[in-house]
Parts: sequence; C-alpha cells; structure tokens
Amino acid sequence: MKALFIGGTGTISSACAELALRHGFELTLLNRGATTPSRPAAKDGKEPEVIKADISDEREAARLLNGRKFDVVADFIAFNTGHVERDLRLFAGRTEQYIFISTASAYQKPLSNEIITESTPLANPYWQYSRDKIACEELLVSEYRKSGFPITIVRPSHTYGDKAIPVALHGAAGSWQVVDRILRGKPVIVPGDGLTWWTLTHNTDFAKAFVGLMGNVHAIGEAFHITSDERLTWNSIYGIIGQALGHRATLAHVASETLAGFNPDWWGGLMGDKAHSVAFDNTKIKRAVPGYTAAVRFDQGARRTLKYLLEHSETQRPDPEFDALCDKIVMEMGNHIGDNRTGD
Repeated sequence: MKALFIGGTGTISSACAELALRHGFELTLLNRGATTPSRPAAKDGKEPEVIKADISDEREAARLLNGRKFDVVADFIAFNTGHVERDLRLFAGRTEQYIFISTASAYQKPLSNEIITESTPLANPYWQYSRDKIACEELLVSEYRKSGFPITIVRPSHTYGDKAIPVALHGAAGSWQVVDRILRGKPVIVPGDGLTWWTLTHNTDFAKAFVGLMGNVHAIGEAFHITSDERLTWNSIYGIIGQALGHRATLAHVASETLAGFNPDWWGGLMGDKAHSVAFDNTKIKRAVPGYTAAVRFDQGARRTLKYLLEHSETQRPDPEFDALCDKIVMEMGNHIGDNRTGD
C-alpha cells in the first residue's frame, strides 16, 4: 500500500512514518528538507522515498507528483483552508484516503461536559489556531458530502516524543529552558492552581492508532481523536518531571489571564486549551483500530524523554528571553506565589 506524508519529520509524523514502514507501507515523504528526517528501514530493508519540495509551491509539487497515485495521503502541515484547498486540487481522484491532522483544541470551549467524544461540538472563541482547524474540517466534510473526497479527520491532543518534554508554557526555543530552571532550582510557572486535568500522549502510542486508520475503510468520512486514557494535573506533571530529573520542582502558580497579560501569545493556548479540565473518551478509535491502547504512562515517557535530552546536547536550546520573563513574573507576582514544591 502506497502512502504519502506531507511533512513527516515532526513529533507526530516521524513516529507515524516509522511505524508505517514497519507495517509494510511504501512510504513517500514530501517536505522541504529543513529538518533531517529519520530514515527507518521498512520490513524489506527499503527506506522511505523523500521528495524535497515545499508543498506551498503548488506548481512544483504538482510537477513532482505528476501521474502518481497513493492509497493514503496524510498532510501533517495543513493549518488553514488555503492549505486544504490546495490539497483538494492536488489529490482529488488521486488517493483513496486523505487524512487531515486537526486538533483536540477544536472542541467546544468552555465545555458543557468534560467528557469529550467526537460528537462534542467544535467551537473555540479563544484561539485562532483552533478556529482555523475547525474551518478546515468544515471544508473537508463539505467536500466529502459533495464529491465523495475520501477524508479522515484525526484530532491529536498534547502529544510528545523523545526530543521535547511537554510543559504548560515555554518560549520560542521549546521546553528545554523549563527543564533547566528545575535543574537550577528556579521556580517554574504553572497556570492557575495547577489542578486542571490534562492528557499527555506519547507519539509512539499515537502512531499505533494513526497507522491503524491508514487504509481502513471504517475511517472514511469519520473523525477520531487519538489520546491516552491517563489524566494528570499540571502539578502532577511537573512533579513527575522533577522526580525524573532528581530535583524538586518549585511551582509558581499564576492565573492564566495574568500570564496572558505578560505574554499575549499565551492567551489562545491557555484560555482555549490548557486552562480547561478535559477527559477524552477513546471508544471510537478503539472500535476502528481493535487492540489500540496507549501503553506509555507519563512517568515512563518523561524518564525516556529526559534521558534523551540530557544525553543529546543539541536538544538543549537555551532561551534567555523566556527565562528572564519567568523571573519577571515570579518577582512581580511574588506575594501570590507560595513555596510550592513537588517531585522528591
């Protein structure tokens, strides 16, 4: 079975690519080559084909893909309706399944029921990123109804892998600076009281469900979220990270609205996502992919990720701007921050 991944080198897509190869897919990756892709071998020893191109250059992409058909096309880097409209032009009549990677943050905020199923309404007034994904979904569903374009919609939640530890807030350089603060005994910022329930999914678990949807006739015209069944509070998440590092994490609790005042870029991700307690009902994906279960607990995944980070200095990207902002928040909110420690 032939599959095309647009992207293929990110946290989610790289794990899916590796597993798809192990399952015998003939995989082609189309990306700019800005990130060196992992090149796992398929069962017969073949590596994925790599087409170096920018999908936003539609004419060049069409030239490189001319005459080719795929059983599955998955676009991991489509973020707005313009991207989806381009994919419709490129792949209509040329694939048996088009998988769009949406987001679980598209679900209704605030929630009327904290148990989320795929029928939970899509509405997020706080985050443009989520609204753009919703618009993409609506366009694809309309096209499926109108022309039968074979869509499958996948909604990941907070998915992580070996190269970055998941945290509630970080700067432009990623999450390493939060790890560094814990190692140096500096307070780390936690939104609200830290008691919001959150779900973290390891990318290898996500890949099991995703690959199970590839070429799956029961997935056509359907939407699925793929998450772990484990729920943790943010206090627990930082405690687990501290334990894995062998350092106690000092938590500085600050209201989400206040944090957005320090950095407006945090508004959408906090108020439109992380500030809300949620639980995902994964019945639908388990029905479509029998035997699927998320097997990596966060304490296990955190130890694995942090081991990788500490052994690979190239992943330790300092972020002095974010570090300084955290210090500023702690100083200005000092009267409201207790000596909260977790992670013996």
